[in-house]
Amino acid sequence: MEAEQQQPAACTFEASVVSDVGTEREHNEDQCACFVESATAGIVAVADGVSSYPAGATASKTAIEATVRSYRQLTGMKLDRRMPRAVQQANIDVYDLSVVVPELRGMATTLTALAIEDGALTAAHVGDCRLYLCRGGAIMQLTKDHTVTGERVRMGLMSEKRARSHRDRSTLTRCLGRELIVAIDRIATSLRQGDTLILCSDGLYNVVAEPEMMEIVSGRPAAAASRALVDAANERGTPDNVSAAVINMLGVTPEPPHRRGVLGRLGRLIGRRA
Repeated sequence: MEAEQQQPAACTFEASVVSDVGTEREHNEDQCACFVESATAGIVAVADGVSSYPAGATASKTAIEATVRSYRQLTGMKLDRRMPRAVQQANIDVYDLSVVVPELRGMATTLTALAIEDGALTAAHVGDCRLYLCRGGAIMQLTKDHTVTGERVRMGLMSEKRARSHRDRSTLTRCLGRELIVAIDRIATSLRQGDTLILCSDGLYNVVAEPEMMEIVSGRPAAAASRALVDAANERGTPDNVSAAVINMLGVTPEPPHRRGVLGRLGRLIGRRA
C-alpha cells in the first residue's frame, strides 16, 4: 500500500529570485530581494536602475534595501498599507541620497515589490518591471507599464505589437528618485493553491513572450523556474540586465470574502461565467 502524499500546510509558498548582467552590459543595474518572514509570509522585490541617469546601480540597491528595511519595521500595520509605505520610503531614500551626493544627482530606478501574507497578495509598483499571475493555464499582467508606449497602448493610440519594438518602449513616465513623493500603483488580490507569480525586469519580457514564460515556469520549483527564465533571456541575447523572481503557492488558501453590493454581485457573476 502506497503512503499518502503529505499536503503542504495552508497558505505556504516558495520563492526564488535570480539576477544576471545579461549578454551586452558590463554592469548589473538590477537589484533584487527575497525576504521570507515565515512559511506563509514574505516579500519579493525587483528594481531596475535607470541607465540614462547616473548611478543606476546605486539607485536600485538603495531602493531594495530601503524597501526591505522599512517593511520589516512596519510591523502591526495592515498589509495593504505596509508595502506601499515601504516603497514610498524607498523613494525618499533614493531622492535624499541624490540630493546629498553630487555624483548621484538625478539617479533613479524602477521598483516593484510584493508581499504575501496568509494567501493575500499586495504589491506596490513604480516603473516598468512587471508582475504576472499564472493561473489555470493563462498568464495575466497585474502591473501597468509606466512608459510612453504603455500609456499610448492603454489609450488605444498604439497596438501592443507595435509597442514592443517602438523606440520609446523604455522611456519612463514614472520612477523612484526624481521627486520626493512618487505616485505608487497598488495591486491587491487573493491567491489560490497552484498559482505562480512572475516578477521580472524588462530584460526578460522584452525577449521572452508571455506564453513562453508560463510554459517555462509550469511544474518547476521556484528556484529552477527563476533560473530557467533568466537562461532563456540570455539565450535570446537580451541586451539588458535580466532579473526574474518566481513564487509558487503550495498550500490551500482561504476563499476570498464576497463583496457586497452591485460590484460584488457583478464579480460573482463574472466568476461563474469564467
